[in-house]
Amino acid sequence: MVNKKLKSIRKKLDNLDNRFLSLIKKRTMLVNQVLSTKKLKKQIVDKRRIKEILANIKSKSKKKKIDVKITNEIWKSMIRAYIKYEFRNFKK
Repeated sequence: MVNKKLKSIRKKLDNLDNRFLSLIKKRTMLVNQVLSTKKLKKQIVDKRRIKEILANIKSKSKKKKIDVKITNEIWKSMIRAYIKYEFRNFKK
């Protein structure tokens, strides 16, 4: 049986996950706006922009004392997912 403290922490995590989902929805809407400006599929992957994003996240993570490896992995995964999303939805 799960103890009360663990159950309470898990409830907080579930609430936080719900907030993440709302942010992902907002981010997807912005990605759709960016995608609508792209004329060619080759514009989907912008290596310079990806490097810039990852560098910014690394810097902000250090300032906020967040494990840089965690945020780097999360953002790389998110970027990959959105690149796949853009390819699936290009000129639809």
